Amino acid sequence: MARKHQICVLICTFKRPELLKNLLSKLEGQETEGLFEYSVVIVDNDRSESARDTVESYARQSKISISYYVEPEQNIALARNMALINAKGDFVAFIDDDEVPIKSWLLNLYKALHYFASDGVLGPVLPWFAKEPPKWIVKARLFDRPIHPSGYVLGWKNTRTGNALVTKKLFKGDRKWFNRDFGSGGEDRDFFRRKIDEGNRFVWCNEAPVFEVVPPERWKRKVLLKRALIRGRVAINSRVSRPRNLLISMFAIVVYSGCLPLFIALGHHVFMKFLIKDFDHIGKVMAFLGIEAVKERYITH
Repeated sequence: MARKHQICVLICTFKRPELLKNLLSKLEGQETEGLFEYSVVIVDNDRSESARDTVESYARQSKISISYYVEPEQNIALARNMALINAKGDFVAFIDDDEVPIKSWLLNLYKALHYFASDGVLGPVLPWFAKEPPKWIVKARLFDRPIHPSGYVLGWKNTRTGNALVTKKLFKGDRKWFNRDFGSGGEDRDFFRRKIDEGNRFVWCNEAPVFEVVPPERWKRKVLLKRALIRGRVAINSRVSRPRNLLISMFAIVVYSGCLPLFIALGHHVFMKFLIKDFDHIGKVMAFLGIEAVKERYITH
């Protein structure tokens, strides 16, 4: 009898015990059709080990193998590397601690990886609002992400680890797969960019969505703008051609800022959408100048 493939689901978490517990409950009943077996590795990126009780309590009654580790230095790249060091199997799946998969999530990713003969597959991350959001949030589509047809070959700008399954063969060498310089984010796109440059191929699987929990705190204007500044910081650090992108951002700031009065007239959702875009570019310029606009590495809301 042929050996079943083994998939290790990797979760990096930071001060979200309730969301993590919800995720684990959804991972418990994943469909496999007898094609593979799976386990879970969790890395707590909180030195105070805020997820330990949740994980150990759940692991005692779980039918799947769940392992818990701590990366005390607050750095998402280091947390991902620790998860990979402790991952066993033929494939690794990535999912965020604030996401919830459908029952056929792993199965559909696994089938797509083999059907399209790829080195990895990524799936949709769809917003799930914990409470009904303000109308301007929905109209602005601030939490929507790009969707592609299944089999679509991804460029590195369309990659991330929020919902992905990749072959374990990608992780060889010096155990520095994710660059610690991207400690606040962007380490995943940097990883995929390097792997694509090496000739690896990643495709889209539209049949394997996960739902990102969006609590009310996350749609506060202050939080949205802080997240934009962090995205800008991450983006400028990950760009290969930083001077060119810096010039583009400087031009965009002038245009967006100058048009904000017009956007107000078009509606609050339009104003906020473009104000956030403005802050994305402001974040890039501030990071280039060495100005730390937001001190937090992660915003957990």
